[in-house]
Amino acid sequence: MKFEKSLLALALAGVLTACGGGSSGGGEEPPVVEPPIDPPVGDVVDISVELAKRPLDERLSCYQGTGEETCNLRIYQVMVEAFIDGDTNFDYNTAYGNSHHKGDIQGIINSLDYIESLGMNAIWLTPVFQSNTSDARLNGTGYFAGDYFTVDNNFGTKEQLKTLVDEAHARGLYVFLDGVFGHHSGNTAGSPEGRSLSTDGPAQGSGQEAVYPDDLDFYIEVATYWVNEIKIDGWRLDQAYQVPVEYWDNIRTAVETASAGVTYTNKDGVEVNPLGYMVGEIWRSAGEIASQGYGTEAAPALLSNFDFPVRYSTVQTFAVDEGGTGDRPATHLDTGMMQLLAYPDHAQPNLMIGNHDILRFGDLLQRGNLAEPDEAEYWARHKAAFAFMAAYSGPITLYYNDEIGYEVPGFADQVSNTTCADQGLCDDHVARTSGRIEGVPTLVGETPVELTAEEADLKQYVADIMAIRAANPALYNGSRTHIHSDEYIYIDRKDAGDNNVLVMVNTKGVEANVTILGTAIGSDGQLVNLMSDAAVEIAAGEYAVTLPAFGTAFFDITSPTAEGPSLGDGDNLVGEGPLADCSAADAGEVGPLGMDMFIRGNYEGGDNFGATPDSHKFAYKGDNIYQVVVDEAQPAAFGFKFADAGWSAEFAVENSGAVNIGTEQTMAPAVGAGTESTIFIPEAGEYVYSFRINASNDGGELMVSKCE
Repeated sequence: MKFEKSLLALALAGVLTACGGGSSGGGEEPPVVEPPIDPPVGDVVDISVELAKRPLDERLSCYQGTGEETCNLRIYQVMVEAFIDGDTNFDYNTAYGNSHHKGDIQGIINSLDYIESLGMNAIWLTPVFQSNTSDARLNGTGYFAGDYFTVDNNFGTKEQLKTLVDEAHARGLYVFLDGVFGHHSGNTAGSPEGRSLSTDGPAQGSGQEAVYPDDLDFYIEVATYWVNEIKIDGWRLDQAYQVPVEYWDNIRTAVETASAGVTYTNKDGVEVNPLGYMVGEIWRSAGEIASQGYGTEAAPALLSNFDFPVRYSTVQTFAVDEGGTGDRPATHLDTGMMQLLAYPDHAQPNLMIGNHDILRFGDLLQRGNLAEPDEAEYWARHKAAFAFMAAYSGPITLYYNDEIGYEVPGFADQVSNTTCADQGLCDDHVARTSGRIEGVPTLVGETPVELTAEEADLKQYVADIMAIRAANPALYNGSRTHIHSDEYIYIDRKDAGDNNVLVMVNTKGVEANVTILGTAIGSDGQLVNLMSDAAVEIAAGEYAVTLPAFGTAFFDITSPTAEGPSLGDGDNLVGEGPLADCSAADAGEVGPLGMDMFIRGNYEGGDNFGATPDSHKFAYKGDNIYQVVVDEAQPAAFGFKFADAGWSAEFAVENSGAVNIGTEQTMAPAVGAGTESTIFIPEAGEYVYSFRINASNDGGELMVSKCE
């Protein structure tokens, strides 16, 4: 997939090439890694929670407790050429990445029992179709197909692929293929029904882009052919933004119709239809994912897309992202979740932490100088991140071998763009490592893999939390009430019918003693730990829970109150003083900064920090105060800075903190990637954005206040 650089991932150092990937940078300097948050003295923090922070959110499709099977998907992604060698007759022997490049379909078949044992219920295979570009390494990735109706003879046969699907179905696993419907090799075979692709599309790498609507019927035939022929359960859609959004409804509807017309026998001996699930890859901001993938409620396109905004908030909280931005406070998770406000109601976003185009979580920990595999913290951070993912309402995807904490030995820092491809160490393909599957030889003739004690422990933890997720619809199909987040801990209540679960995650390396009022979570009875069965009693109207460093707890709320979590009166959105004045007169001059200043961010119309719209241009009011009143048409969450058009002056909340609406906060320079602040607009209306610059023009105070 081509990484479209956006301010969603502002800190990423390079622009990824097409999914086959040749390099991941442009010769940039290595990223500057932020220092970790300093723990309190004694490595213990006391936290009191008296009110819920956010009201109930039950808007999105997977927040409504309707029992949709797609919300319960737990997908295991496999990079076919890099995974497991199961048949010496089928080897690529070359591709991008650092694996053995001998992976094949039989190797995946050999690994199905392991995948099932993890508690996963689906697998996604990277493209398996015949490739014919002039780049042998690119062919190994499968992302520039030469024949969409033939299995690549370096991976196996159509019969083996059908066997894989049948064996997966017998184990309760759905199977999704990777569909590249926006570009191809440029020399592509025709279809069984006599259709062919256009040959005059724009060039892309070693191939060309598809042309719509000319190529629509061809790709509908591809998408339905494999459903009818071998009963796959749907598609992962590469670079889904390449297909104009208005045509996704045609392809999706065709897949759903084809799926309704065939059946197979599932693990329980029941005749069922293929699932017909489709998930798009749009590596962009939440607003762009909405407009280019989901469409609108009136004209829905795809029903599911990967949730890149929450992926970045997750790795930036528990590790760092590829550009080194990370070890953020727990509030950053809530900021990520608020990005979902951009999606229409029918959306079923799919959360992943890793994939074949980005770094493994273990390598991100090392890039951030946070933890090494020989340290307990390395494994604890993995567990915390996976637990947060397990509590996500909607489908989730786990990249192969992340469940054992795999990292690329000797790799952490970004490798030079001029040499990384030959070493298999470019950021956009370094995660394509040889598979390590317990009890299965990685290469034909080798000894079956035995996991280390740490790997086996993490694998078992993943299996345990996947079992908890599967048994509790509140986790995958429940509404979300955000109870609390601060520098250290994150707490949500999840509800689906009479299944009520409290999720608590400690995101930092300190022990957290948490006192929670029963009214804050809407509970007046026991909380039962779903992992240990230990009960926490309510005493004097409150609960006392201790979370170890990077510890997580899933609690069954055994006695929910009718009132639910108490929000109290909520935060006052209207501030006081001159920074809250929505009608101050302009001073008629540019002010002490000597330049026009703007709110720059990834808000709607902000072009991912690139735009400087007049609607977000500050006016100087005198007394070193700059202000602009913005009409926020709907609830929203976004990142922003106060900056000029040339980025010579950049400011945000001190330490890149979140905005507390109605409160004056310290403003500080925010230079470079990953230093923006975030804001959650809870309700529509006019808001005044203000800052007072200090005498040295290097800081001051800021406020965002709702206009009465």
